[in-house]
Amino acid sequence: MITQTDLSLSNQHPVLIVTGLSGAGKSSILHILEDLGQEVIDNPPLETLNDIIACANRPITIGIDSRTRGFNAETVLDALAQLKQSTHLHVELLYATADESILLRRYTATRRRHPLAPHGSVKEGIEAEKTLTAPLRTAADLVVDTSDLTAPELRRLIETRFGAWNHSPAEGLTVVLMSFAYPSGLPREADMVFDARFLRNPYYDPELAPLTGLDQSVADFVAADPDYDMFLSDIFGMLGLVLPRFVREGKKYATIAIGCSGGRHRSVTLVEALARRLSSSDKTGTGHDKWPIAVIHRELSRAGNRQQPGSWRWIREPDAENLITASQT
Repeated sequence: MITQTDLSLSNQHPVLIVTGLSGAGKSSILHILEDLGQEVIDNPPLETLNDIIACANRPITIGIDSRTRGFNAETVLDALAQLKQSTHLHVELLYATADESILLRRYTATRRRHPLAPHGSVKEGIEAEKTLTAPLRTAADLVVDTSDLTAPELRRLIETRFGAWNHSPAEGLTVVLMSFAYPSGLPREADMVFDARFLRNPYYDPELAPLTGLDQSVADFVAADPDYDMFLSDIFGMLGLVLPRFVREGKKYATIAIGCSGGRHRSVTLVEALARRLSSSDKTGTGHDKWPIAVIHRELSRAGNRQQPGSWRWIREPDAENLITASQT
């Protein structure tokens, strides 16, 4: 169902402000958005924001950070508040961050000085910038933690969240289903997390251990657990309740994560089964039969040369007329 809120959003001009910590990937995010066809401007003087946006004839992204002339978090928030008063604009704030140890490693690798500590240590600069930008992180519509994201994973996250299809009211919501391993950490972008570690584990079967949940023999083994069907049905039922509410609140992107011990067997099996259910015809009237659905098997996608086909793919692609990806630019 397309609501009046969806229709009003479709008539608004998309404006994205990208900020965050130096070294956290802001420049990479801007490059990805430029590949997606957006007009991208990095670090313009804050007093020029209104003029820049007024001249834009396509979705626009503006990068702002501590190097921006006149930068002050409260000034940025005041400018955002003014922009959001316009009924013709749909304004969002993205904040890029990463763990301090990761930022230190990145600065060591590039041998760059931190912009807030040109004569001091990088650690001092990171701490100063965290304090300076803390109000922006609190106000952000989306916080992207790049600590454990590879470059392809960051691109996929930004493409699924900010692709042109997300401005179409008919699409409603982009749903990402992700499998992961608990020992490797919770997915930072997850909106909902489910734990599959109570199901029987194919890892202890010598014939199944080298395989993954993408293999039918593993999927059959996991599905034979007496509690599997109830668990899958309960997750599906919960999503039937929550996802339509996400849409009503104007949310355009949702990540549903399912974890297990290794991120290769049980969680993969469940994500694949859930994707099949979500992509089937909608009999509830929620409209999810039109939503773009992507599957990401995080641990499989990190396997390097051992990567298995299907570890990242669209189950239902966005409207082909609206889909703009780097491969098409």
